[in-house]
Amino acid sequence: MQFGKTDNPEDIDFTLPKDHADTKKVLSAAKPAKEFAVYVGCAKWNKTDLKNFYPKGTKDELAYYSTQFNSIELNATFYKSPSKEQVEAWKDKATKDFKFFPKVPNTISHFKRLVDVDTVTAEFCDAIVLFEEKLGMCFLQMHDNFKPKDIARLETFIKKFPAAIPLAIELRNEEWYQDKAIGDALHALLVKYKKTFVLVDTAARRDIMHMRLTSDKAFVRYVGANHESDYTRLDDWIKRIKIWRKEGLNELYFFVHQNVELESPLLSAYFIENLNKELKLDLPVPHTLTKK
Repeated sequence: MQFGKTDNPEDIDFTLPKDHADTKKVLSAAKPAKEFAVYVGCAKWNKTDLKNFYPKGTKDELAYYSTQFNSIELNATFYKSPSKEQVEAWKDKATKDFKFFPKVPNTISHFKRLVDVDTVTAEFCDAIVLFEEKLGMCFLQMHDNFKPKDIARLETFIKKFPAAIPLAIELRNEEWYQDKAIGDALHALLVKYKKTFVLVDTAARRDIMHMRLTSDKAFVRYVGANHESDYTRLDDWIKRIKIWRKEGLNELYFFVHQNVELESPLLSAYFIENLNKELKLDLPVPHTLTKK
């Protein structure tokens, strides 16, 4: 992921901001789940990006990836809405408890900008529901220039989106985070429709670390900077997640990116291993091959 990339990560203050007061309110109001559902994965599964992850002779990358991770942030659907046949092929390759988190196609979010999208949205949803029990939460990432003046357009889309398909929202324009009234209106909208507000932890855009959960689910897109700070940042996230869990968080979706993706499995393995220790979980730790 190149969003928020910097050539000087050593100059960035990566301290996690304090939680917004509304986060504790939302979590405390949630109905406690019997188990803490945690899904951690990368953003890609192809060998080209994840070098030194696949053992020699691996024939099917997705099939192997799904034995190591329990989820994938499915960015492929952003560039092209999948066919029903493609979804079924992906589903059949993945292991039993694996989940896909597909990104809403850019035709909807970037080109049409949520206008006149009923047909293309229906086509997308008709395909991804075929993931069935392997469908996690899909997410809508709006263009950087999608501003609060179009919040009514966002509400219309959310209202029409099938309620049976979990949906998270990612907003990148700075104006969403500069004005309290705008932030409050957005929060109220997402809480009303029970949608999850995506958190993106990336170096050069610390303003979007709103730390304001809108449901009992946290969707975090973590972007490492290929810098030694990547690991200490993950330590801080584990501490925060532990707090959220005590306050009522029921589900966590955490996806690891890198500006250079080849180290994503290494970061993910570190995160999962330490998350297991701190929260007494039993998530499988992916085997990773060390860099040569």
